[in-house]
Amino acid sequence: MPIGGAMTARGPRVLLRQIREAMAGAAPAQERLDKVVRTIAMEMVAEVCSLYLRRASGELELFATQGLNRDAVHNTRLKAGEGLVGEVARLAQPISLSDAPTHPSFSYRPETGEDPYHAFLGAPLLRGGRAIGVLVVQNRAERRYDEDEVEDIQTIAMVLAETVASGELLDQDELRDVEVAPHRPERLRGQTFAEGLAFGHVVLHEAPLPPEKLLSSDPVMEEMRLKLAMADLKSGIDAMLEGERGGMAGPSFEVLETYRMFADDRGWNRSLEEAVKGGLTAEAAVDRVRNEHRARFAQARDPYIRERLHDFEDLANRLLRVLAGDTPGTRELPDDAILVARNLGPADLLEYPREKLKGLLLEEGSAASHAGIVARALQIPCVGRLQGLRDRLSENDLVIVDGETGEAYLRPRSDMLEAVQSRMAVRAQRRAEFDALRDVEPVTQDGVRIHLLTNAGLAVDLENLSETGAEGIGLFRTEFQFMVSDELPRLTAQTQLYKLVMDAAGDRPVTFRTLDVGGDKVLPYLEAEREENPALGRRAIRLGLDRPALLRMQLRALLTAAANRELRIMFPMIATVDEYRQAREMVDRECEWARRRGRALPRMLRVGAMIEAPSLLWHLDALLPLTDFVSIGTNDLFQYMYAADRTNPLVSGRYDPLSPPALRALAEIQKKCAETGTPVSICGELAGRPLEAFALLTLGFTRLSAPAGGVGPVKRMILSANVAAAQRALPGLLGSSAGAVRNEFESLARKLNVAL
Repeated sequence: MPIGGAMTARGPRVLLRQIREAMAGAAPAQERLDKVVRTIAMEMVAEVCSLYLRRASGELELFATQGLNRDAVHNTRLKAGEGLVGEVARLAQPISLSDAPTHPSFSYRPETGEDPYHAFLGAPLLRGGRAIGVLVVQNRAERRYDEDEVEDIQTIAMVLAETVASGELLDQDELRDVEVAPHRPERLRGQTFAEGLAFGHVVLHEAPLPPEKLLSSDPVMEEMRLKLAMADLKSGIDAMLEGERGGMAGPSFEVLETYRMFADDRGWNRSLEEAVKGGLTAEAAVDRVRNEHRARFAQARDPYIRERLHDFEDLANRLLRVLAGDTPGTRELPDDAILVARNLGPADLLEYPREKLKGLLLEEGSAASHAGIVARALQIPCVGRLQGLRDRLSENDLVIVDGETGEAYLRPRSDMLEAVQSRMAVRAQRRAEFDALRDVEPVTQDGVRIHLLTNAGLAVDLENLSETGAEGIGLFRTEFQFMVSDELPRLTAQTQLYKLVMDAAGDRPVTFRTLDVGGDKVLPYLEAEREENPALGRRAIRLGLDRPALLRMQLRALLTAAANRELRIMFPMIATVDEYRQAREMVDRECEWARRRGRALPRMLRVGAMIEAPSLLWHLDALLPLTDFVSIGTNDLFQYMYAADRTNPLVSGRYDPLSPPALRALAEIQKKCAETGTPVSICGELAGRPLEAFALLTLGFTRLSAPAGGVGPVKRMILSANVAAAQRALPGLLGSSAGAVRNEFESLARKLNVAL
């Protein structure tokens, strides 16, 4: 009788139900494992069924067997890649052989007594795209296992992977050294994206399916649910691909065409259908196929191919949301939630309730990423670039987010938790000190008045405005409204937001930066050509000038919202004087359009430029007379000066902004602005860090716009600083031949008793 005889007739649903019953018993773990492999062997008409799990050492240990020697259980261990079992784990794919002993990877282990068995079928237990174990069936006779049998064992392996990792099959003690569900304390080093300290319980952005939702009792219904969800998914993508919004082709064609390609892929659709027919729910089928693709893509050496995994995962997540009928913000969170994800867009992060979200841990991203910017705005500690993070955590694990050192502590010991709580108490005391300075004017020890503003872009920033004591908003990032929306914000929506911002600011000034997208900021509904180097491509003002309807609509919204008030408009990434002239002419045309219709205009209109392109350093004499003010975007200015992508962690840390070239560039801009009487401010991240802000004061800057969390620390620094004394040391610092003068500035600050 062929191995799959019983299974072919009934499918694996009966077997899966029997496995669930075996796992649900009250017997000891080993007894339940033995029953599971015995049940699989019986139903699949196999003479051997064995379950291997990966230990923390990386070795695959035989945990249970039916057919091999019982003494081999917990004694037989295979290194990574050793034997056929190790090969299944390494490839993260099934292996089916009619005569296993002749395969070059075969490794005979005499203690198992497996020498009489020829037919071999092994499937990986996949979780998060990693093989956490291997399930094997064997028969004496030489034979080929058919596609249905391979499909069946993959389905069984998926259910086992989830039930083992959930702790349903083995308890905490039995899993303490098993890599599928780590429970030992671990420390991961990454990069700080948003400063602060937090501890709490893990919430996975991609929530795992609970074991009770893996198996289906009605495969026909699940198949219908899957078909309807796929149809909804495809029609939604098609609508975006074909849509026209404001003269622009719907979404980013490259991304959506990739989605459509995956959605139409026959192999993917067939795998989903077979998984559902095999007894899985539609959600479990998507999760299983996603895990298989993760494992396959992760082995690719070509970075472009590996990048396609992200597109595929996004598509799978969309399909899961369609199946679940999820609406944003409906997910239940613990009161001390620490969100864990591969990466996040700003819309994803803003869907979570702010009052419950205490921290954020990411596998990827950069400090300049959207998630990092939003986390800083929300004042949520965030650490990123934590390799292997998701595979090391389960839902509800206790974790510490250390945004001071750029580390994450997984399942920390009690003494580590107490130490962090003590540090948090110190930070709370410092915040109280900053709060006490909220209404104190930022004046240095030698009487220099500093104008301290804050950066904003979200509604929550408006709430923080009064709390921080900032004098206004030196940079309002208008692109966030575009980035968190599924479609282009209409004129009315833009006008309402800008009016809300100005109402919240009251008499305090607000500087609106026009739409700064492109590069790493991709709008899902804006047609975008693939660019080899998007950071140097069509972004910011270049996009606005190329698509005048987009920029003119934003300018019209700003002018309407600012009727009878002061309006400050700033154009980003101006690289040539002609670009500024063109943009300024568009403002004038919109003003004329409003006048002809009798509409109220701003009481005062000021138009400025951001200095982010090094080219302007040699053309300030032509630019400054045309502007009402300028602002220096240090983030982009330095990335272009050093040819180092600030979003790329491989190079973003290779230069220090407190270096002679960077400081000389800033000093030159400040000097030219002083000569022409042009107001100048710093609105990059540099302005929000006390040491760097001290350097800016030393260079002569008196207008700083910092992130909300940086206003208090920078104000305390200002109140303790003596600018005249610091400037006496400036020539030596600017003339240094060192790669950076950070240490020298720190020494100078200590000498002058500056509070950092």
